[in-house]
Amino acid sequence: MAMWGGRFDAAPTELVAKMGESVSYDHRLYAHDIRGSIAHAKMLAKQGIITADDAHQIEHGLLGIKSQIDAGAFTFDERLEDIHMNIEARLTENIGSAGAKLHSARSRNDQIATDSRLYLRDELDTIKRLVRGLQIELIKIAREHTDTILPGFTHLQHAQPIVLGHYMLAYTEMFDRDHSRLEDCQKRFNYLPLGSGALAGSTLPIDREFVCKELEFLGCCRNSMDATADRDYMIELLSSLSIIMMHLSRMSEDLVFWMSQEAGWIELGDAFCTGSSLMPQKKNPDMCELTRGKTGRVYGDLMALLSIMKSLPLCYNRDMQEDKEPVFDAVDTVKLVLSVYAPMIASMKVNKDRMYEAASDPALMATDLAEWLVKNNVPFRSAHHRVGALVGYCKKAGKRLDEVTLEEMQACVPEANEECLALWKPESSVALRESFGGTAPNQVRTQIAYWMEQDFVKQLLK
Repeated sequence: MAMWGGRFDAAPTELVAKMGESVSYDHRLYAHDIRGSIAHAKMLAKQGIITADDAHQIEHGLLGIKSQIDAGAFTFDERLEDIHMNIEARLTENIGSAGAKLHSARSRNDQIATDSRLYLRDELDTIKRLVRGLQIELIKIAREHTDTILPGFTHLQHAQPIVLGHYMLAYTEMFDRDHSRLEDCQKRFNYLPLGSGALAGSTLPIDREFVCKELEFLGCCRNSMDATADRDYMIELLSSLSIIMMHLSRMSEDLVFWMSQEAGWIELGDAFCTGSSLMPQKKNPDMCELTRGKTGRVYGDLMALLSIMKSLPLCYNRDMQEDKEPVFDAVDTVKLVLSVYAPMIASMKVNKDRMYEAASDPALMATDLAEWLVKNNVPFRSAHHRVGALVGYCKKAGKRLDEVTLEEMQACVPEANEECLALWKPESSVALRESFGGTAPNQVRTQIAYWMEQDFVKQLLK
């Protein structure tokens, strides 16, 4: 009979037990469950709810169980449903009645809420470190390529010249926001639910603040119903992880194109590519493609959790057992992708000549001519129209913009002079973009200097 079975005349059928078990996946919470239980036992002894000897036996027994699980010598029993009952049952089997006292003043509802927060707190520390590691690799490339010119795109069409360092710092900014979101999320859920019971608290004289300090939470959840029913922190986390994956997927899309024969701008290291089972010549950027695919997987985890929580009444409902698998999957996926992505970026070789050649089409400098006109007191809309007419003339005449004579240019742009004929070089184009945050090499070096002063960069680039 299950540990909650005193009220029942029959045990669950085999299929019901199979449907109700979660230990097949929530066993990964064992260390956090044991840590929370030890803190809880210490509090019970402090408050005189159990004896100091009971608490000592419980702690010793739990640490022994942890050692067994660490060593792979513990057999989980699906009939005991979850990680909590597996550990408690073994504890009671090992130390007797003292083990049966551990569950005083708590429910599995506040227990799992505590375990999952402890677990995610640790996992977020790991993910944040991986995000910082990727930022470091992007900054390294940016430092090496403040003068490497390539086309920037809008609408997947060549738009204006940029420098490669500027591109890499764009993603450095994105991942910095990701790191900030993870920190915010971590702060919001770093509050202790334990002591809330099933939903209404406890009649026993517990000391939640003691447990809070033992487990290094920022404080206690203020409302026992919210503490057991809340899964906002998981949803917020999966939302943040989805945004990280979206950023990785966008970058992957660029890298796939950059490595294509049509571009030929980069090559990723062999260790991060695969071949074809049929075509011997192929070198495929599969890690980028898998990143795009796994992004959809993490989105699915977020939607699954939102769907589980939709319309659930307060407080705990068994539907919420389904919260853990999407969270575990998203955490595992993001950790894996970030662990691969940083060294893959570090392996990248840049073909500067191919990049420069692609950025040398003078059409990419058309805006420079329009802005030259603005500097010479032509309203921008008029300047835009005149340069557009010049582009149209060149298209019809089969000429590049840098092939027109001054007279041809003046037919469309009357204000043009000899100075305008020198606007078609990509290096002069990027150099002119000195506005704060722009792609001018000097501005990019300023951005790099900012990043080099950040504490995580100083620590990781020692």
